Amino acid sequence: MAGRYARALFELALDAKIVDAVKADLEKFDAMISDSADLHRVVRSPVFGAEEQGRALAAVLDKAGIGGLAGNFLKLITANRRLFAVRDMIRDFRKLVARWKGEVTAEVTVAEKLSDARLEELKATLKSITGEKAVDLNVKIDPSIIGGLRIGVGDEVIEADIATRLAKAAETLPR
Repeated sequence: MAGRYARALFELALDAKIVDAVKADLEKFDAMISDSADLHRVVRSPVFGAEEQGRALAAVLDKAGIGGLAGNFLKLITANRRLFAVRDMIRDFRKLVARWKGEVTAEVTVAEKLSDARLEELKATLKSITGEKAVDLNVKIDPSIIGGLRIGVGDEVIEADIATRLAKAAETLPR
């Protein structure tokens, strides 16, 4: 289901020549969900009805300045009771945009927010490793990895985080 909605939105954005603007708005909304436990609860909880979700979403979108096609899309999926799957839709939309642009998307998990300089350094490194025209980063913050990072590109996963290293070290220690 998420793929169908993402594909429809992508085709509309492509026709209107606003793919990058829609992607930016969706990424802003995704970041807001990550940053707000209350918004996450409104998006995911079946307890809230479509009207309640719609009112909350309208306020959030207005405050964030998200409108146009992305705003209408978010309102539509809310009215259709599909808001719970919005993050999957955003993920699938990103994949469609990346394929269209000839980019590769890397899923990066870090313990704390990276500076813009570090993000650009990571993009450049992954670009040279993958040989793609560009690398799009989907960064998630997970303090449980303690430090370092995990990178997933396609089927490949690089685990360079402290939590994984500690777990591997614990397995080798005699009991």
